[in-house]
Amino acid sequence: MRVAVVDGQGGGIGKHIVEQLRKRLPGLDILALGTNALATGAMLRAGASEGASGESAICFNAEKVDLIVGSLAIITVYGLLGEVTPQMAAALAGCSKPKLLLPVQRGNVQIIGLIKAPLPHQIEALVDEVERRVKA
Repeated sequence: MRVAVVDGQGGGIGKHIVEQLRKRLPGLDILALGTNALATGAMLRAGASEGASGESAICFNAEKVDLIVGSLAIITVYGLLGEVTPQMAAALAGCSKPKLLLPVQRGNVQIIGLIKAPLPHQIEALVDEVERRVKA
C-alpha cells in the first residue's frame, strides 16, 4: 500500500504522522507531499520513502496513491495559512482515493460536534485506522 502524507508550513503534523506510521508499519510505502520543500524535507527526515513538493507534485500524485492522510486543511482552499491552492484542494478532495483527515481547526473553518483531543491522540487514531486498512 502506498500512502501519501500531505502537509505544509514546516511539516510538523506530517512529520509526526510519518514517524508514527514508520514505527508501526515499517514496510509501508510513504510518499511525503509538501506544499513546500520545508514540509517535504521534515517528512523525509521522519522516514518517508520519497517526497515531492508543490502544487504540480500534489496534483500529479493524488490519484497515484492508495490512501491520502493529513489535516482537514489540505482539502480546504487556502488552507494551512493560504498554502493550499484551489488546484491542490480540488485534486485532493476530488480524487477517488480514500482520505483520512485530522480535524485540526484553523482559520474560518470549524467542525462542530467533535470531541476535542490533543493532536498526538488524533494522530494515534489516524495511524490506527491506516494500520487497520493495511492489514485488511
